[in-house]
Amino acid sequence: MSVLVGKKAPKFVAPAVINGEEIVEDFSLDQYIGKKHVLFFFYPKDFTFVCPTELHAFQEKLAEFEKRNVAVVACSTDTEQSHWGWLQLPKKQGGIEGVTYPIVADTAKTISTNYGVLAGEYQYNDEGYLTANGPMIAYRGLFLIDKEGVVRHQIVNDLPLGRNVDEAIRMVDALQYFEEKGEVCPANWKQGEKAMDATFTGVAEYFSEN
Repeated sequence: MSVLVGKKAPKFVAPAVINGEEIVEDFSLDQYIGKKHVLFFFYPKDFTFVCPTELHAFQEKLAEFEKRNVAVVACSTDTEQSHWGWLQLPKKQGGIEGVTYPIVADTAKTISTNYGVLAGEYQYNDEGYLTANGPMIAYRGLFLIDKEGVVRHQIVNDLPLGRNVDEAIRMVDALQYFEEKGEVCPANWKQGEKAMDATFTGVAEYFSEN
């Protein structure tokens, strides 16, 4: 598992489904550089149980991300055709109909490998045959990428553990507050609360008031 915080987000060009219905062959996060922050998240598999709860949860909060000029992009190791089929299935039937943000198809598993979230690896056995050790699907990785294409926050959950979308929004707020004000955000900081000047005087002042 790699730590990408402080580094450029790995580049890729891959198929994706956008707007819930259109398949494009050359989707890339490069389109957002200089324009938007990106919340790029991985999930294990289409047509499963925990995954649709996450994808719907991000959709339900999509307006909050858009208000903050953040692009939400999902990715799994399924094909773009699988994504498209899942998008046509209603929520009551376990589908993700209504999800409009892009869903990338990492069929070659190179994107999840480069982001350090692939559960498993390829190896050769004693007979020289290429085998897979592990399920070869993505952990629940989430990466907050700034407008310069640098990863500023990441979190990786094991396969059974769904994420907290409100926490993802809080991290966006914290990053954008720091970028705008130059002040750092203490534990459990929320938008509208006091942050601190990262100097001895600023820290002392913060703790004297809290």
